[in-house]
Amino acid sequence: MNRIYSALGTTVFEVMSRLAAEKGAVNLGQGFPEEDGPRDILAAAARATLDGPNQYPPMRGLPELREAVAGHYRTRQNVDLDWQREVTITSGATEAIAAALLAFIEPGDEVVLFEPLYDAYLPMVRRAGGVPRIVRLEPPHWRFDHDAVAAVFSGKTRVVIINTPLNPSASMMSRDELDMLAALCVKHDAIVVSDEVWEELAFDGVKHVSMLEILRDRTLKIGSAGKMFSLTGWKVGFACGAPALMDGFAKAHQFLTFTTPPNLQRAVTYALGKPPAYFAEMCAAFQRSRDRLVSALQGEGYVTLPASGAYFVSVDLAASGIGMSDERFAMHCVENGVAVIPYSAFYAAPGAPALVRLCFAKKDDTLDRAVEALARAKRSA
Repeated sequence: MNRIYSALGTTVFEVMSRLAAEKGAVNLGQGFPEEDGPRDILAAAARATLDGPNQYPPMRGLPELREAVAGHYRTRQNVDLDWQREVTITSGATEAIAAALLAFIEPGDEVVLFEPLYDAYLPMVRRAGGVPRIVRLEPPHWRFDHDAVAAVFSGKTRVVIINTPLNPSASMMSRDELDMLAALCVKHDAIVVSDEVWEELAFDGVKHVSMLEILRDRTLKIGSAGKMFSLTGWKVGFACGAPALMDGFAKAHQFLTFTTPPNLQRAVTYALGKPPAYFAEMCAAFQRSRDRLVSALQGEGYVTLPASGAYFVSVDLAASGIGMSDERFAMHCVENGVAVIPYSAFYAAPGAPALVRLCFAKKDDTLDRAVEALARAKRSA
């Protein structure tokens, strides 16, 4: 067996979701919405399935969807893309990240990562032969320190992976931080793989800034229809970048999934035609859920960190008067009726801060029941 994958255990997301199901606990662990996506988009997928065709679509994606993706980013983020040369449709954002790493690095190349990090990044970097160079960001604001970031760059740096908004911290990288990182990439001839799947969930008037706007020729931007439309199981992603990057990327993509179900591509094409009001209302609804959960948690004596994007809230255990480790408290919570995710799942080495991540993309009554369980957990911690 491959030593990288054989050394991995079952992900904490799978573990906590399984325990939540077994114990009848509220699941605020795995990050997916409780509502099952807009009905009209589901109907568009059903029509596309029944009407066909359902055979292989083009490897880079249906032309109409690639045009729709380019149009969406032109309108929403002031990024002008040539849909024929600069957009590829993937089977989810994770496939796009894998294809990018396989396309852009050779064994021994160094890859800069920021911790906490999405748990798929590290094994994919190692499997592609990359050498991870990790910068640890610090709560509560998770800001870049120029000297710490610059210190991990070298003549071997080939790729930098960023995630903004950042899962799990729900923080967003500022334009100044992206500018600083862009300058380092130019200096060291590096490519940015910019995971922007939460781009439509930016709260409190904060505007998402795409790295593609700042570092146009050196960025591969990744988006997700699943996150945009609360259809996480569809696994329809977008990879966008300059032709020189996209040509290499597409060659890796063709030997991973080759293509993505055509019915879902046509449904996402329909969905991207929704007016700006759809995205504003979706974002406002998630912000209301965030505020409901944070207010209730604070009422129970929990201390939460700022949450500017995505659909996660982090709880500071020590500041909340809880002396348990994040992993122990997560197990304690599920025994008390709610599943959460310990931050150690997002770190490559021991020493993660004592934080847990909660997903607030749930119905009001689900959040209320979760807070009741978290109150029990706190009282008995």
